[in-house]
Amino acid sequence: MIKIRTKLLIYFTAILLLVVILFFVREQSAQQIVELHDESSEHYFLLNEITNTTDQTYQSLQIYVHEPIEENLNYYQEDKAELEELQKQYDVATEDSVSKQNYLNLIRSFVEHSDQTVNGVNQDDVEAYSFSLNEADNTATYIHEKTLELINQKLTQYQTLIALEDQRVQDTKNMGTAIFVSIIMLSILYALWFSNGITKVIDRLTSAAKEISKGNYAGEDVVVSQKDELKILTDTFNQMKRNILQSVSDIEEKARLAQLLKEMELKSLQNQINPHFLFNTLNTISKTSYIEGAERTSDLISSVSALLRYNIGDLERDTSLKDEVRIVNEYFFIQKTRFGDRVTFHQEIEEECLSVAIPCLTLQPIIENAFMHGIEEMAEGAEITLKIYPKQEDVYIEIIDNGVGMEQTAIDRLLRDDQSNVNQSGNKGHSTGIGMRNVIDRLKLFAKDAQVSIFSQVGKGTKVMIKLPKGETL
Repeated sequence: MIKIRTKLLIYFTAILLLVVILFFVREQSAQQIVELHDESSEHYFLLNEITNTTDQTYQSLQIYVHEPIEENLNYYQEDKAELEELQKQYDVATEDSVSKQNYLNLIRSFVEHSDQTVNGVNQDDVEAYSFSLNEADNTATYIHEKTLELINQKLTQYQTLIALEDQRVQDTKNMGTAIFVSIIMLSILYALWFSNGITKVIDRLTSAAKEISKGNYAGEDVVVSQKDELKILTDTFNQMKRNILQSVSDIEEKARLAQLLKEMELKSLQNQINPHFLFNTLNTISKTSYIEGAERTSDLISSVSALLRYNIGDLERDTSLKDEVRIVNEYFFIQKTRFGDRVTFHQEIEEECLSVAIPCLTLQPIIENAFMHGIEEMAEGAEITLKIYPKQEDVYIEIIDNGVGMEQTAIDRLLRDDQSNVNQSGNKGHSTGIGMRNVIDRLKLFAKDAQVSIFSQVGKGTKVMIKLPKGETL
């Protein structure tokens, strides 16, 4: 992820680098012109100095010829030494060429003729020093002419170089202008791209926030392409919207479940008769049956009494698996009296699980479904199995029948969390008037981690599995 601050730093660093490169290129061009000018000037000064020193040396030589004293000889020697030093400087500072060698040879010839003139004066050989002095004069003239030729040649080269350098400077200026214009254009494009990227995201977030303020939480998420702080802000906003939507859904679900419980309580009150009158009457019938020797009838009436007493109690109360299993046994005793050997009830129950808390009237409605919709039409061999066992931190409850089974669409309709299933709870023939959907709703209200699964195949029976957290016990 590249942060906005990093993008800006990269942009300004690139601009600064381009400006530095532009300044450096221009400075280099200007420096080259200055160096070329200095080099040419030094060369001209050196040639001029050689010419002047040659003249001065020749004048010192003439003075010594006319007045050959020690002092005049010293002047000549000094001027000659200076000329030889300038000769060395010229040799070092100038590239090798034919013109250079000819020029150096002229200087050496001048020095030789000058020395020969001094020797002729010292030997009083008038003819010899006159000839050498004349040769030295001619050589000095040649040095003058050669100097002018070299200066003229150098000026011609310098003009050519100056023209080339002028063209180079002009090209550098054009390149600098192009770079400068490019910097301006890139800056404008980058500013438009950068600001557009920020304002677009802000506009989208603003529109989404307005929709949320109107109560529309189901809109599409805001999507951005760049990966910076705006990406984090957008993802956080989308997650916040989803959290709000989930919270609203949870509140609506809890309100629906609360309304469902109130309706069930009202329905239970409407269907009740005086409990004390009912239980006293059933107890009287049970005792009368026992006195008359109808012990099975007495047991059946006792089971009905226990079942009714449990069923018409407060549905919001929590109970234990032990009480639920006891009521299931009473219910099965009543059904066993009805169906006889057509049905068999199996139990595989781990005792350690019976203290786990569970909503009231959870198992009986599921057993009723197994009877009413699974095995009621079977002539023989019907079986219902109740399994309760622990697994890790949970308790699993399985109610299995070998009845007619059901299609997957029916399973999906039972498990689907919508209002259309709520009013289907009161199935005809049920003792509780509570259906599967109500059981699932109350389990979710009881424990958030509770899960209900249904596995079934047509003609092969049905298995209802409930997973409860092991934590709460009674």
